[in-house]
Amino acid sequence: MMVKLFASAVYGVEAITITTEVDVLDGLKFFVVGLPDNAVKESQHRVESAIKNNHYRFPRIKVVVNLSPADIRKSGSAFDLPIAIGILAATEQVNKDKLDKCVIMGELSLDGTILPIKGALPIAIQARKEGFEALFVPKQNEREAGLVNNLNVYGISHINEIIDFLNGTQQLEPVKVDTRDEFFHSQYDFEHDFCDVKGQANIKRALEISAAGGHNVILIGPPGAGKTMLAKRLPSILPPLSLQEALETTKIHSVAGKLAEGATLVSKRPFRSPHHTVSDVALVGGGGNPQPGEISLAHNGVLFLDELPEFKRIVLEVMRQPMEERRVTISRAKMSIDYPANFMLVASMNPCPCGYFNHPEKTCSCPPGAVQKYLNKISGPLLDRIDLHVEVTPVSFTDLSNIQTSTQEKSESIRERVLKARAIQGERYKEQEGVYANAQISSKQLQEICILNTAGQNLLKNAMERLNLSARAYDRILKVSRTIADLADSPDIKIEHLAEAIQYRSLDRENWGS
Repeated sequence: MMVKLFASAVYGVEAITITTEVDVLDGLKFFVVGLPDNAVKESQHRVESAIKNNHYRFPRIKVVVNLSPADIRKSGSAFDLPIAIGILAATEQVNKDKLDKCVIMGELSLDGTILPIKGALPIAIQARKEGFEALFVPKQNEREAGLVNNLNVYGISHINEIIDFLNGTQQLEPVKVDTRDEFFHSQYDFEHDFCDVKGQANIKRALEISAAGGHNVILIGPPGAGKTMLAKRLPSILPPLSLQEALETTKIHSVAGKLAEGATLVSKRPFRSPHHTVSDVALVGGGGNPQPGEISLAHNGVLFLDELPEFKRIVLEVMRQPMEERRVTISRAKMSIDYPANFMLVASMNPCPCGYFNHPEKTCSCPPGAVQKYLNKISGPLLDRIDLHVEVTPVSFTDLSNIQTSTQEKSESIRERVLKARAIQGERYKEQEGVYANAQISSKQLQEICILNTAGQNLLKNAMERLNLSARAYDRILKVSRTIADLADSPDIKIEHLAEAIQYRSLDRENWGS
C-alpha cells in the first residue's frame, strides 16, 4: 500500500515542500530515493528502532521511500518523523485521512523521542503559503514555528503523540504565540549601556554618527583603551528592529540552528564577534551543505571583528563584495543560494604589533617599518569600504576615578538622536527601494543628495589632494557628512559637517604609521 504525506526542506533561508511517498511492496530491503544524503539514508535504523521500541510493527518486506522533487538534494535528519509516519500509515497502523493537510518534521531518537530541527520558521511560513492546515514540529521548535499565524502548529515530544492524534485517540492543542507582545516587550532590554563608559566623548560621537547613517567603522588604539567595550554598546543605540527585519533575522538564525530552545523572534539587533581564526567559509557561509556564515548571522545588526590585522587576508577579502551588495551568493554545481548580509562592520585594531604606537605615555618597541607592515595586512580596498577611522586614546586615571557613571549620557538619549536622523533619511529615501540610511545610497544618488557649496568643495579638494584619497573614500566622506548634517537637523551640508567627516579618515592621513 502506498501513502503520501508532506515534509519540508530548507534551502538558503527559504523552505521547499517535499512530498514523501512511502510504498510497501513484495521483496526485501529498505530504499530511500530522491537524492538523499547520508543522514537521510541512515534514517532507516532510527525509524526502525523507534517503531519497534514503541510496540508497532516494522514491515519485513520491501519499503521504498521517495522524496520528491527527486532532483533536489535532501539533507539532515528532520525527515525521520515523516518517513516513520509514512511507514505506519502504509502498513495501516496509523490513519492516513489527515496526512494530506499537514506538514510533519522531526528527528527521531531510538526510543521515539522527537529531537529539534533547524529552520522551523521558514518551514512554517512555506506551509502557510501553500495552504496546509497544520504543522507538526518538535516541542523545542514550537514557539519558533508558532510565530506564523493562520496555521495550527503542534509541538510534539514523542512519536506516540502524533500517532494518537492521527488515530483520533488524543487531542493536541496548537501553540499560541503573541508575536507582537513578545517582540516589543524585550526590544530595549540591553546588557550594555553607554552610561558605563567613562570619558571617550569623541569615540561616542563617532559611534553615534555610525549608528545614525549605518556606516562601517574601525577603532584604532592601544590595548585596554576600550575598543571592545565601546563596540559592544553600539547595538544599544541602533534603531530597534522592525517586525519585518526581525522575521528576516530570525529566519537566518533558525536555518543556522542558532535560536535558543523555546525562542521566538529575535527582538534585538544581532551582535556577532567571530574569533580571528575563523575561516572564510565560516565567515561568509557555504560548506558541503551550505549554511549561513557570520556575515549573514549579523544581518540587520553588527559584525565586530576584533584585532582586524590578525584575521587571514583571504578571510577579509571575501567580505568586500557582500559589503557592497548586502548579500552573499553561495554557488554550487547544481544550486545557487543567496543569503542576506546587510550588516554594519565594526572593526578594532592596535596601531602596531606591540600596541603602543602614538601612545601618549608608553613607548613603541616595534622596529622600523613594523608599523607600516602591520597596517599593510589590511588591504586598501577593504579600508576604503570603512567609512569612519577613529583613533581611541586611553582614558586617564583622573577621568576613571572622578567621573561618575550617573553623569554619563545613557544609550537611550543617544538613540533618540539616532532615531531622529534615521527618520529624516527614511523620508528622504522613501521612493528608493532597499535604501534606508545614508550608507546605502549609490554614487548616482550621492550626486543628487550630497551637494556642497564652494567652500565645501574647496575643502574637500584640498583633503583629497593632500591625503591622496580614492574615489570610494570621496564617496564615504560625503555620506558621513550627510549623516552629520542629519544629526544637526540641517538640510544642507555645511563646512563644519564636512570637516568633521574628513577627520574620520585617520588611516588615509599622509605618513600615518611611518
